[in-house]
Amino acid sequence: MITSSQPATLWRGRTAVLLGICLAAFNLRIAVAAVSPLLETIRTDVPISDTEAGVIGMVPVVAFAVFGSITPPLSRKFGLEPLLIIAMVISGVGIAARSYADTSFEFIVFTLVALSGMGAGNVLLPPLVKRYFPERIGIVTSIYTTIIAVSTALPPLVLVPRADALGWRVSLGQWAAIGLLAAIPWVIVVVTSVQGRVQVRGILKSRKDTTQTPKTRHSRTGGRIWRSPSAWALGIFFGMNSANSYAMFGWLPIILADAGYSEFMASQGLAFYAAWGILTSVFAPMISARMRNPFPLALIFCVLNVAGYIGLILVPSTWTPLWITLCGIGVGTFPMALALVNLRSRTSVGSTQLSGFAQGVGYALAGIGPFGLGVLYDATHAWTIPLIGLIGTMVVLLCAAWFICRPIMIEDQWLRRW
Repeated sequence: MITSSQPATLWRGRTAVLLGICLAAFNLRIAVAAVSPLLETIRTDVPISDTEAGVIGMVPVVAFAVFGSITPPLSRKFGLEPLLIIAMVISGVGIAARSYADTSFEFIVFTLVALSGMGAGNVLLPPLVKRYFPERIGIVTSIYTTIIAVSTALPPLVLVPRADALGWRVSLGQWAAIGLLAAIPWVIVVVTSVQGRVQVRGILKSRKDTTQTPKTRHSRTGGRIWRSPSAWALGIFFGMNSANSYAMFGWLPIILADAGYSEFMASQGLAFYAAWGILTSVFAPMISARMRNPFPLALIFCVLNVAGYIGLILVPSTWTPLWITLCGIGVGTFPMALALVNLRSRTSVGSTQLSGFAQGVGYALAGIGPFGLGVLYDATHAWTIPLIGLIGTMVVLLCAAWFICRPIMIEDQWLRRW
């Protein structure tokens, strides 16, 4: 039985875990967001062709898809916490090594190294939230997705001034410290706080045993995740959301420049777009956690995003901040998707498999957005057809949302004999 004093003890016992989740979340987008603002400066020292620059732009989705897919089996071998320590250290080493690169090949390879750790971290955070905060999934997911949004928007604001003062290598390499710092709380959890960690698990177990069913106990051993229609739906949900996000991050400044805005104003428009991700990361997971079926929330996000695209098609130079706002709020489907990883799984085992599968499928599909937008723009020399294409992906996203938002646990689906 849990006494009245246990919730306070339980929270204190998870302080290092919460700090570790926050630091890891801050590290998950640094290697992605830090390159583009300094790319032209980097090119003065490192010969990077336009084709190679395009490869650098594609590395994140490839790395997140590949390393996200292999993370679940690795987590079963090494454990969630030790694997996250390894992932954070690898990401930090990759960022540091990249800042010393002298050739484009070295730069791309070390970028891939950094992103491999981040790809694993993407998958590991949801099950760690499930393991340590099963009764606070909404709020903890809101905290760490908000931090991801902040870490995406922050580097472009500080990189250029830092590069002007100390050089691009220092400006780019300084972010390696975040990955190394993110590993420290997890070392504390794994090594020096073993007794406290066992106590926390005992309390969590006492809370869950009363509601455990035979299916829940059996699901701890894992299952065939590809048997779950909900897992495929979440993968498509992730993919269409990421396709839209990467498309806008890659092409929104050019869309605004073609509408008559200066380069500075176009870059500010992108920062404004990214800033809305902070707001949606605060409330989307908490609202999703309070709803039995959060499909209406997904519908609202999709409608707002489509309205923003229509505005950019019809009157891109009029009410532009409104269109950017609608699109920025519309990608609130991303923190919602991360919350659904835990809301549609019973255990950390199920959460790990669902997270790895959905993000592996999702990031494999993500390249459709920026690549498809570029192809359609080259073919039409206008933004109408490319943006209509993005509207089409929102229809697919909404169909996937219909399935994943239903209150069905993936463990129930992978246990069926099909």
